[in-house]
Amino acid sequence: MKKSIAAERLREEASKRILLTDGAFGTMIQRYNLDEAAYRGKYELGHDQKGNNDLLVLTRPDVIDAITRAYLDAGSDMVSTNSFNANKISQSDYNAESLVTDMNRQAAAIARKAADEYQAKDGRPRFVAGAVGPTNKTLSLSPDVNDPGYRAIDFDHLKKVYAHQVSGLIEGGADFILIETIFDTLNAKAGIMAVLEESQRLQREIPMMISMTITDMSGRNLSGHSIEAFWYAVRHAKPLTIGLNCSFGADKLRSHVKTLSTLADTLLMAYPNAGLPNDLGQYDEMPETTGHFIEEWAQSGMVNIVGGCCGSTPEHIAAMAKAVKGYPPRKSAKMAPAMRLAGLDPMIVPA
Repeated sequence: MKKSIAAERLREEASKRILLTDGAFGTMIQRYNLDEAAYRGKYELGHDQKGNNDLLVLTRPDVIDAITRAYLDAGSDMVSTNSFNANKISQSDYNAESLVTDMNRQAAAIARKAADEYQAKDGRPRFVAGAVGPTNKTLSLSPDVNDPGYRAIDFDHLKKVYAHQVSGLIEGGADFILIETIFDTLNAKAGIMAVLEESQRLQREIPMMISMTITDMSGRNLSGHSIEAFWYAVRHAKPLTIGLNCSFGADKLRSHVKTLSTLADTLLMAYPNAGLPNDLGQYDEMPETTGHFIEEWAQSGMVNIVGGCCGSTPEHIAAMAKAVKGYPPRKSAKMAPAMRLAGLDPMIVPA
């Protein structure tokens, strides 16, 4: 199987310094105040398309390109594709399932072109992560409170949905697949299997980045898994990075990043929200505040790659770039031989 040159290059760069990924796309798209016609473009899909941010890679690629380049200008070493909901399950809400392949190819192509142009300018490597969101379905939980055993989808169906998206992202030029905002560990496993099977089909390594989101202050995701249990449940996939994103902001995420930092024997990437939203759903945390929190993470040797999630902007990324400059990157944890099993909590059987 052909190994990933991009993965080796990322590891090499991450051994020298703390790297920067990008920030939120949705936050930036809101600044354009696009109407439904701008979202819909030439497509007659029978549903209102306003809010279908993934469709903009086809109908307003100039907007997505401008946002991508704004993050590269701010210092991002890696940019993600505008494809968080570009899957058949999520796009069924917009009657846009037929466009999913085109969405992913184009999302990756936009990011690839910008990344390559910036790398050509200064010689600094730039990377593209194909963003794969969790969908709006869950494999672990029933959506019907009166029927705990009911599931809206099954594992094989979700795996096929992910595989379809992954194929488009790789065709479009993504270096890595970022399985992010994981609220259900079983959903993540379906995504992992999709990537592994696509890798076998193509006979080339497709590096994975895996990022969990915490849904309560105890440090668990929606399916109830602790950070330790989650890591032991996905470690077999040998991800290029493991990490946390979204959640409650950098200050409240710190202890959980620290926990994962002491466990993970791979690169750690964390990209929190810009604080918590206010009563109007807006994020008030200033870039300098976020940068202050991230600098403390860097001082403590907790991270290899940092960036922003909901509410973050190029200004936040620029503040982070300034904050982490000069700090050495985190050293991967050393794990003693042991049997590590995962239910909702970990169980470790020493060797």
